[in-house]
Amino acid sequence: MQTQLADFIRDTPEGREAEEILRKCVHCGFCTATCPTYQLLGDELDGPRGRIYLIKQVLEGAEPTEKTRLHLDRCLTCRACETTCPSGVHYSRLLDIGRHVVDARVPRQGSDALTRRVLREFVPRPKLFGLAMKAGQSVRGLLPKTLQAKVPEARAAGRWPAPRHARRVIALAGCAQPSMAPSINTAAARVLDALGISMVELGEAGCCGAVRFHLNDQDGARGDARRNIDAWWPAIDAGSVEAIVMTASGCGVQIKDYGHLLQHDPVYADKAKRVAALTRDIGEVVADEFDGLGALLAARKLPLQPLAWHAPCTLQHGQRIRGTVEGLLAAAGFELTPVRDSHLCCGSAGTYSILQPELSERLRTNKLDCLLEGGAGMIASANIGCITHLQAGTGTPVRHWIELIDARLHGQVA
Repeated sequence: MQTQLADFIRDTPEGREAEEILRKCVHCGFCTATCPTYQLLGDELDGPRGRIYLIKQVLEGAEPTEKTRLHLDRCLTCRACETTCPSGVHYSRLLDIGRHVVDARVPRQGSDALTRRVLREFVPRPKLFGLAMKAGQSVRGLLPKTLQAKVPEARAAGRWPAPRHARRVIALAGCAQPSMAPSINTAAARVLDALGISMVELGEAGCCGAVRFHLNDQDGARGDARRNIDAWWPAIDAGSVEAIVMTASGCGVQIKDYGHLLQHDPVYADKAKRVAALTRDIGEVVADEFDGLGALLAARKLPLQPLAWHAPCTLQHGQRIRGTVEGLLAAAGFELTPVRDSHLCCGSAGTYSILQPELSERLRTNKLDCLLEGGAGMIASANIGCITHLQAGTGTPVRHWIELIDARLHGQVA
């Protein structure tokens, strides 16, 4: 795609990156076939190719409007289009650049601006978010249905094994997961402990930065990244940990991108690359110990159990991890049922379910129909946002897959 960027962005790092991305696009339209919003709305401007045209026009000097911003807002950033694209167009990075420019040119007003500001300042603060979540859970039955959907029932975290192995990894607690589902990291710690790896959290670390970044507070997201790097660096520099483990795939895709996020920071650029290289999804870590896990599971001799697997977009399209968790679940005695349109987003997408509730609910309904039509009595996923969003739409239990592996290791039918 030929382009002539306007003076305001042409010779900036963002402009050079945008131009490189735009030149890779060949207008083929393969991306529209896998775009969830295009499938729902049938509007070219609500698909990747149309959004690319809109961003191109703005970067070439055209004045954006609220309609321009709306089409960009509707994008889930699910990155299914990147998986489909034969030309390797890094659409999500172009979208980040475009959204930043459009937001600056067309400032948000009223409730839209207020909602986004509250989300940026509230969700990434684990202590504040945790207090609010605990309060909500205590009166959950009295809350309106829309709020109940965002407040999962309280679950006990369970026992976290004391560090006792020479092999050690760091886990990110994150901002929302500790209060919404503390059992996830605890289950991961127990599974790794059984495999001879101790998992620890460092309290100085916090939100990965994804919430702020995707709400167009990119400077705030960089601040989150620097704080986490500072928290982890002493252990990394001492060589006392072998990986930084993510149990939320949304955090994983963000932290694996720290090298790009801080590439122009002279103090943190090299450290950010190192952190990104050390970051691994919990599925990757457990899969490396597959033989040991298989031996432990074989001793349990538990019955086969049908299960529907929902691969979060941040796992299958963002991190490009496919088949790994499925293999682990099969080894644990789960029979994975067929899932139609498994590449499509469930509609959670971070804060999307709050900012675009109608589209989000339609996507959830479609996803649950696909997940449950195979007759599974349980759904597994790998991201707290997807788990909470799906659970709000069904009575079928939705759990993180590592919790199911943990249950099986302890001789329990999940």
